[in-house]
Amino acid sequence: MKRRDFLKLTIYGLVGLSINDVIAIVNTKELPELVVVEGPSHSKITEEAIDALGGIRRFISKGDVVVVKPNMAWDRRPEQAANTNPEVVQTVVRLCYEAGAKKVKVFDRTVNDPRRSYVQSGIMEAVKKVGGEVSYVDDRKFKEVTINGEVLKAWPLYIEALEADKLINIPIAKHHSLAKLTMAMKNWMGIMGGSRSQIHQKLNESLADLAIVIKPTLTILDATRILIRNGPQGGDLEDVRVLNTVIAGIDQVAVDSFGATLFGMRGEDLGYVRIAHMRGLGNMDLSKIRIKRIRLQ
Repeated sequence: MKRRDFLKLTIYGLVGLSINDVIAIVNTKELPELVVVEGPSHSKITEEAIDALGGIRRFISKGDVVVVKPNMAWDRRPEQAANTNPEVVQTVVRLCYEAGAKKVKVFDRTVNDPRRSYVQSGIMEAVKKVGGEVSYVDDRKFKEVTINGEVLKAWPLYIEALEADKLINIPIAKHHSLAKLTMAMKNWMGIMGGSRSQIHQKLNESLADLAIVIKPTLTILDATRILIRNGPQGGDLEDVRVLNTVIAGIDQVAVDSFGATLFGMRGEDLGYVRIAHMRGLGNMDLSKIRIKRIRLQ
């Protein structure tokens, strides 16, 4: 391609983008790999985290069908920190539409009754307010997927998540009695079909196996409130710690590794993070990751 033609295509491709968007595209390699934002407004810290990674248009294009996967598995209120903060989810859905997404779908295969969990979590109402499509999981939409992992050779996964143009993971950071912590990688159990309890015998290996085939466009870890004990369901407000923080990144292993530090742990203390790192599915070594920290007033 001639230089003149290349410049034309470049200029035409950038029409409609702000100068900040253009700078972000040009300087992608200089952007942080992990962003940690703290502040009282959960909507603002979520938006700031995405902006610091290059802006929502780095991840979402006009016409995209986007799946946003929160944790809304439990019949619990937002202040109990068992499900993802609805304001964080709402902000991401809104930003996707502002970037030109055709449709944004939100769902989860819940543990408790989905009709109660969707409502009690506050996520259904929050997402619908900004035009998101909230649906209950349909058992007919699970498809057997070849994984060829150490434990999971194949497993039924939710087809709407697999076929989306973009997949955004928005887990909450909380204690888990079996996995120690549940955050980004474990949140994908919400798109697994079949009898999920079968993977508990080799949970760490199975979660690392899922990371072979489930590669999110963006991961935003909700640490606005974290559940420090009696997870994953919780229920007692004494088990909740308010941090007013979100962590955003592309590498879900890195996100989980940083998330572990919120509980006084390291990434290597979590078996599934350690295994995924060893397999080259992500990086848990925070000393080798460009991390940007932001505090909003």
